[in-house]
Amino acid sequence: MLLSPAGVDALRTALTLARFTANGIADRLGPQGTGAVARNDYRAALRATEDRDRLATLIRVFICDQTEPEAAVAAALAPLALDEALAGGIVERHGDGLRAGVDLEPYGDDWWVLADVPASARPGRPLHAEHVLGIGGATQTLISAAVRPTVDTALDLGTGSGVQALHLGTHARRVTATDVSERALRFAATTAALNGQDWELLRGDMVAPVAGRRFDLVVSNPPFVVGPGTTTHVYRDSGRVGDAIGAELAAAAPDLLTEGGTMQYLANWVHVTGEDWAERVTGWFAGTGLDAWVIQREVADPMAYVNLWLTDVGESADPQRMAAWLDWFDAHKVEAIGFGIVSLRRSGHDQPVVRVEDLRQRVEPPLGDRIGEWFARQDWLRTRDTEGLLAARYRAADGLQLRQEATMGDDGWAVDRQVLAMPRGLRWSEEIDPLVLALVGGADGRLPLRDQLALLAAAHDVAPDELAEAAGPIVAHLVERGIVEPVTD
Repeated sequence: MLLSPAGVDALRTALTLARFTANGIADRLGPQGTGAVARNDYRAALRATEDRDRLATLIRVFICDQTEPEAAVAAALAPLALDEALAGGIVERHGDGLRAGVDLEPYGDDWWVLADVPASARPGRPLHAEHVLGIGGATQTLISAAVRPTVDTALDLGTGSGVQALHLGTHARRVTATDVSERALRFAATTAALNGQDWELLRGDMVAPVAGRRFDLVVSNPPFVVGPGTTTHVYRDSGRVGDAIGAELAAAAPDLLTEGGTMQYLANWVHVTGEDWAERVTGWFAGTGLDAWVIQREVADPMAYVNLWLTDVGESADPQRMAAWLDWFDAHKVEAIGFGIVSLRRSGHDQPVVRVEDLRQRVEPPLGDRIGEWFARQDWLRTRDTEGLLAARYRAADGLQLRQEATMGDDGWAVDRQVLAMPRGLRWSEEIDPLVLALVGGADGRLPLRDQLALLAAAHDVAPDELAEAAGPIVAHLVERGIVEPVTD
């Protein structure tokens, strides 16, 4: 840990006494000041903390990145001894005072997460090769996307500051976390102790420290950055060439999961000219026997991608580094890089379900609940053949909307396109034909699908058996999307 056990207890006491929590800071700064801080505008926060009491001093040091007088910082951190705070790197000397040595971030209702100070707060200061990342966009994406069942064992691969493990600790009896960086494990151990949690922390590259063990739930925000395999910062660079880390985790998943277990991780993948990116990623799961749902949330062109990650570590002014990275993309015909979430499940079925698709639209949070619902729908569909689908009753999703595009002609409006849109959940939209529209419109939960199709066949002068055969895959797709829901009562 960064501090001794007694030092961690003293720091927790200091933070609690000062009300240095998300709620305590929001109460002190007010809505406008809190919102401004989120945009890195500290003017209102500095005005609200001019009295420099305990909370004010901690806000100025750890939120606004100010240098404050030593006596004020020592008083704010008490009962943590200033000598231990300096030795542990919690604060550091700067000019004639003290400033933050770590990113000490109040998180949630009453948690704190320890990480390195971000590059943006120390312009011109190179990041440590084992820089420990705080709560960034990717971290928050995985937090939102993770399913949250109550489980016996959970694993966080590449824990970094420990924020994913912190969440796992709320619904897993035992939490294991790994990292290749000894430095990251010290930060994670401090985060765990500061928040009263106890994790098993193991050093090693990805799954190596847990070889031969299985877990009910695995999450990972790995070093997924795509490139030539150069490693400069372990939090982003895996040392694997291209997008191989994503394929490697997929291959490791069957041996990591208990029966019914789930693994979720963030990944980047390349879009190669002349290739279907979805087919490429689908290949990661061949032979695993796992259900897989991969959703692509963003796509960036190589220039934007390289700029993003060079800026992230303060290397944006290095033209040679940029040129080498872009040359690698050109040599491998990479036209874009996708970012998304991989969700795998060991369902035990002979025919695993694998879906790789775009999901760029805004979804109803948390995404993890939506992913859990998707797997539940797959379970329902898997136990029903065509006859089972026809025997079930269905109801259209709550709030389902119909959107039409029409063109005015000599005979009035002619409908060109009809789209079903879900205002909630995953917010899918589906272009449909009149027959599917009639089917969904009649899905009120009263009639079995077979009887509903018989009525539609008569109305449209179609053979009932032919309509039933065609409707099976359509209804299965609508159920998978959540556009219609089976009635189970």
